[in-house]
Amino acid sequence: MIWVLAAVSVGCAMLAALRWLRVAQREHYLGGVTRFARLWWTVDGRNVSLLALGILGVLLAWFVPLVGLMTGVVGVIGPVGLGLRGRTSDLVWTNRMRRLAVLVGLTAVSIVVVGAVTELALLVVAVPLVIPLLIDLSLSIVAPYERRQGNRWVEQAAAALQRVGPTVVAITGSYGKTSTKNVIAHLLGGVRSVMASPASFNNRMGLARSINEQLAAGTEVFIAEMGTYGPGEIRDLCRWITPDVAVITALGPVHLERMGTIERIAQAKSEILEDAPVAVVAIDHPLLAEIASRESSLRRVITVSAESNPADVTVSGEGAVTVRGANLGSFPVDRAHPVNVACAVGVFLALDLDPTRVADRLGDLPEIPHRRTVGRSERGFDIIDDTFNANPAGAAAALRLLAGLGAPGGRKVVVTPGMVELGGAQQEANREFGVSAGAVGVTDFIVVNRTNRDALVVGAREAGISSVIVFDTRDEAVRWVRDNLVEGDAILYENDLPDHYP
Repeated sequence: MIWVLAAVSVGCAMLAALRWLRVAQREHYLGGVTRFARLWWTVDGRNVSLLALGILGVLLAWFVPLVGLMTGVVGVIGPVGLGLRGRTSDLVWTNRMRRLAVLVGLTAVSIVVVGAVTELALLVVAVPLVIPLLIDLSLSIVAPYERRQGNRWVEQAAAALQRVGPTVVAITGSYGKTSTKNVIAHLLGGVRSVMASPASFNNRMGLARSINEQLAAGTEVFIAEMGTYGPGEIRDLCRWITPDVAVITALGPVHLERMGTIERIAQAKSEILEDAPVAVVAIDHPLLAEIASRESSLRRVITVSAESNPADVTVSGEGAVTVRGANLGSFPVDRAHPVNVACAVGVFLALDLDPTRVADRLGDLPEIPHRRTVGRSERGFDIIDDTFNANPAGAAAALRLLAGLGAPGGRKVVVTPGMVELGGAQQEANREFGVSAGAVGVTDFIVVNRTNRDALVVGAREAGISSVIVFDTRDEAVRWVRDNLVEGDAILYENDLPDHYP
């Protein structure tokens, strides 16, 4: 009987692993699957009850082994809402994923076999519930091997950079990296041959792939966006993508949950400066102002500001650009955040280019997809697509944009799942976003997903928004929008969490 129980437990564990392996892939194989499991199992009463039933099955299996079968069933059907197949992305069976899946499977089977041999039914039936823990354990085991596997692509990319010899502009920041990169590429495109890393390919393997596939002979400037989830990552990138100009766009609580403190985030971002002869630093955050002051004795520093701080480049909220006291021109503020433009102009100064050469190109900045992109529906209402933004400063800017759209008396609607990875600041940041929505005249506040639901609803109701609606999915919210909005209304889609968030 114990071996039948073992076979069923293994089958249930393999099915449960499909959903959690997908979470690992969406999180870039960095671990933390157990953290997501905790979020999902505690997000509502249904999942808490299911988890309790699964744990009860493990305990009762000590006395009646067959009762432990219900734990396997719980592991397959729960947590409710996190499907075996993805809504926003499916599990992709790359070579890396196959290696991870094999190790997870072997570990799960080994535990079950040990339990069967020793006739510990409790150990046998528990495996489907602890798959997230086994995945995180397996990720830590295979990490050194996977890094060695990637070395050849990194070495190939480093050789390509050496061969082509472009000037390297490296960009990091808590937010604004992609938008700043695109603004720099646009402005420099008028005077240099430019290649920018695509989309958000901002980690080790993403940048290696970008260089290997797209860096062409004759490229004069390579713009590399660099992200980080922890100390040392940017320093590692800069060892083989050595910046000639290093840019820090902003500092905020993004990834605070992983890093712990804003000071650690600042330290991790400042790694980009260590080997760069010239730095461009947005000094509106006090910690970045300190970094700029400290670094000025080590390298040339171009300071930029969007908050009227004394700096080499300043940009006003109305889009006026000033370089060392001289008016350079202006840009449409619905196309780019002021600090991103300030950083881009700062790069011109860092490269010793005449900043007046960007004046004509400021007026036709390209729209950055899904970042405060304004459009109009077939039914005539205005739409702001800010679904790729997930930070408090960007969210506040999107609300200001919403305030100026639509007709007098028209509805103003926000659809959002809120912001994540803000650590201890997350609940307050989402509550404040709800309050701010009321301050700009939002009439309907629609919360999707469950991760930040309580904080968002509390904030919206504090602000006196009369229509606060909750949906489990964005698709339900979109249907509501189609059924209710008309010409003269305006809507902001703020952030869009992937479906491995509850």
